[in-house]
Amino acid sequence: MADRGNPFGEMDNPFQDPAVVEHRPGNQFATLDVYNPFDNQGIPPPYHEPSAFQAPATLPTATAQPAAPAVRKISPTEPKNYGSYGTQETAAAATADLLKHQEELNRKAEELDRRERELQNAALGGSAGRQNNWPPLPSFCPVQPCFYQDISVDISQDFQKTVKIMYYVWLVSAGTLLLNFLGCLAWFISDGSQGTGFGISILWIILFTPCSFVCWYRPLYKVFKTDSSFNFFVFFFIFFVQDILYVLDAIGIPGWGISGWIAAFTALKNNVAVGVLMIIVAVLLTGTATLGIIMLKRVHSIYRRTGASFQKAQQEFAAGVFSNETVRNATTQAAAGAAQNAFKPQ
Repeated sequence: MADRGNPFGEMDNPFQDPAVVEHRPGNQFATLDVYNPFDNQGIPPPYHEPSAFQAPATLPTATAQPAAPAVRKISPTEPKNYGSYGTQETAAAATADLLKHQEELNRKAEELDRRERELQNAALGGSAGRQNNWPPLPSFCPVQPCFYQDISVDISQDFQKTVKIMYYVWLVSAGTLLLNFLGCLAWFISDGSQGTGFGISILWIILFTPCSFVCWYRPLYKVFKTDSSFNFFVFFFIFFVQDILYVLDAIGIPGWGISGWIAAFTALKNNVAVGVLMIIVAVLLTGTATLGIIMLKRVHSIYRRTGASFQKAQQEFAAGVFSNETVRNATTQAAAGAAQNAFKPQ
């Protein structure tokens, strides 16, 4: 009678199935009982088949090799070298680039601080804080400076170079007119019939030197100081007309009081020294005209990048006219006179 405590008493042992017994590992297979992974003796686990290869007792060595250097272990906190990005040259270049940017930022910050202090002093001190400093005349001169000019304070750094170049253009044009006056004077001394040209050369230097500063340089200065669209158009119109005059002056039409090319070669026939002086003036006039064309295009490209427009220029003009006290008083008086005439009995 089968044991009632074992429900599998009457059944065959399932682990004695021939299919299972056939694939049961034998002595030639490695078992977990044989291999101890925590054994520090470094004995590898047995293979399922014994290796037929037997290592020789001693291996022949051709030559004695030097011992390999010991490999330095890298600590966990030590940065690893992953290639060219971790080399010292790359790190030095990156550091130099960062220092360069830092110096530039510091310079800009200092400039902004200085400009802010200048503007605060001007706001607190009124006219005493921003006294006129141009033209730079000595204190004993009866004529005092008429304008205040400080490009490093009033003009942003992006446009300081352009304003400085235009200021140098004005200086060169003023010096050229002065030299033209001397050339016409020398021509008048060598040829008494050139008195008309000499007189006009005086008019050129007296009229065009201050007018060019007031009519096109100061508007350009105000353009980059206050971002004025109206002054943009004033500069374009007046400087374009003056540049055309410089081109005509470089040609040198006789009788115009200008030592251009035609007048210089005419004077060269009579007096070599006077002709050479006038040729120098013609070269300066040509260079001034060429530089004027280049700078006109440059300022126009800046105008296209900014938000200036003709509509803004009209608004600024209207605001400037109505904010002028003289214009307001004249308009009020005119309106009052018209109202009185309208209600006056006939």
